[in-house]
Amino acid sequence: MVEHVIELKDVSLALGGAPVLEHVSLTVRRGDFLAVLGPNGGGKSTLLKVMLGLTRPDSGTVRVLGAPAGEAGGRIGYLPQFTHVSGSFPITVLDAVRMGLVRPGLAGVAGMGRGAREVELADRALSRVNMEEHRDRKLAGLSGGQKQRVFIARALVGDPELLLMDEPTASVDSASRNSLFHLLAELNREMTVVMVSHDLSSLASGVKSVACVNRTLHFHDAPEITGEMFKMSYGGSGDACCPVELVTHGEVPHRVLLNHDREEGE
Repeated sequence: MVEHVIELKDVSLALGGAPVLEHVSLTVRRGDFLAVLGPNGGGKSTLLKVMLGLTRPDSGTVRVLGAPAGEAGGRIGYLPQFTHVSGSFPITVLDAVRMGLVRPGLAGVAGMGRGAREVELADRALSRVNMEEHRDRKLAGLSGGQKQRVFIARALVGDPELLLMDEPTASVDSASRNSLFHLLAELNREMTVVMVSHDLSSLASGVKSVACVNRTLHFHDAPEITGEMFKMSYGGSGDACCPVELVTHGEVPHRVLLNHDREEGE
């Protein structure tokens, strides 16, 4: 029997009176690498927050790793969308990763583990993303791609079963993006990965399934973009629905798109 690590059933949510998610149902298998695509403002980031238990839906049920959303604890690693670091903030790479081990301290004061075990875990996480040689550098001095690897290491430091990422490649160049895709495919050998992106090029090598979110959700159990997904993301119908003008080949991952300028099956 296939084990589902994420189960959403008929989830709806409105924020400020505006519908954000409408009757969303989704199951994610253990070991999957799911790309969640869709337009800006379509509800992708909100969907992740619902999975994390940070936002409660108005209706429907959410279970993650066999428990209600928000109760899976350190079994989930999370990379948020906005991870800007001020150039004047003197934190080192090692300490940034150790922040992923923050636990409630005495009298409810948050504290970061400072023992040998915590440093060992942080070093191991840095090794997994090939950043161990930078452990003592200032985080602000790294390139965009290097910072993203450090933030991924922070999400990995607790050795999670499920990794949730919100736009992990949005602030990096194309070479760093391709390198990150390779890293995520490697991590997927050990854990389930869910990656949110508004960029259709994020359907990179290693992705196993795709969900398109634009208030409602369409799931495709294969690394392909269907005509329905294009229409959900960009609108239009018939011959006018495809926004792609050029697909180039080179030393970057690429995908062959399904025939999406007409109804499937024609």
